[in-house]
Amino acid sequence: MSIIYQGKHSGRRVPALAVLLLSVFSFCVSSCSGPKNITYFRDVPDSVKRQLVDMAAYSMPLIQTDDILQVTIQTLDPAASTLLNQQNTAQWPVVGTGSAAGLSNAGPGVSGYVVDKDGYITLPLVGRILAKDKTTDSVRNEITGKVSTYYKDPVVNVRFANFKVTVLGEVARPSSYVMPNEKVTIMDAIGIAGDLTIYGKRENVLLIRETNGKKEFIRFNLNDSKLFTSPYLFLHQGDIVYVEPNKAKSASTDMAQVKRISILASVLSLLIVIATRVNF
Repeated sequence: MSIIYQGKHSGRRVPALAVLLLSVFSFCVSSCSGPKNITYFRDVPDSVKRQLVDMAAYSMPLIQTDDILQVTIQTLDPAASTLLNQQNTAQWPVVGTGSAAGLSNAGPGVSGYVVDKDGYITLPLVGRILAKDKTTDSVRNEITGKVSTYYKDPVVNVRFANFKVTVLGEVARPSSYVMPNEKVTIMDAIGIAGDLTIYGKRENVLLIRETNGKKEFIRFNLNDSKLFTSPYLFLHQGDIVYVEPNKAKSASTDMAQVKRISILASVLSLLIVIATRVNF
């Protein structure tokens, strides 16, 4: 089968298959994205030479109102340990969160002590402990000091039960995630969310953090290894990470309808060619 082009070279025949293959090739070339658009830390040289980058100092997140703390106290007396931990099983709902593995929604809630509006938690025997604007280490030391007046060598652990970060935008699994620990980097959060999609804007990732009732907006460039020296490398409870779509995503959205029309036009053109070449 051939297509006949009319014009200066009237009657010249071009195989229809060649035209179709050329169109497919042109589409594929126009759709390709270079590796420079999807590679992390491009400033690191591609060689066997080792390059060291000083990590940013880890700043422990501060406890805020409505945080949930999991407190465990162990003593040499099992009965006393049971008494001290009996209220630590209270369940608090955490709505709209995924597991740290990113595979399913979290369970019905998390257990622990809620920091009240005045910044306190209330423990059996120990009483009220001011937790707001303190680290978990500081609260642990204070609880240990109070329990030590009643029991010898108590072992106290304090951790966030709802250390939640939210990852939105161009990632594989956008959601809110409850982390298993409080030492989480922005790369950890992106990894748990399934990494950026091919349309993620790696050079302009936004971190939104609330500090003392005010919002902070910080931009990250994932193509630059200086990310690891940023004081915002480690996330805090309630941080939001937003990955913007790049121009290719916008173009692909705008061109989706155009592509469908082009495909339809190509099919109709092929049918017309077939109709003109077949004798009925």
